[in-house]
Amino acid sequence: MLWPMLAIALGFLGLAVLAVLAVRVFVEVRRLSGQVADAGRRIADASGDLERAAADLARSGRSARP
Repeated sequence: MLWPMLAIALGFLGLAVLAVLAVRVFVEVRRLSGQVADAGRRIADASGDLERAAADLARSGRSARP
């Protein structure tokens, strides 16, 4: 009777450990997705800045030609 009860207790303990690890993975994935979204926004902003700078450079280049 002791061994089956011990096996059941260890099974529940194993499930509890897996649940805690699953929650930790979920939290880290949410944090990482937020960082990826932030990096995407920064890349889009930098791309817009680069496009505006290239347009300004092209305009100034046209006016400098003889």
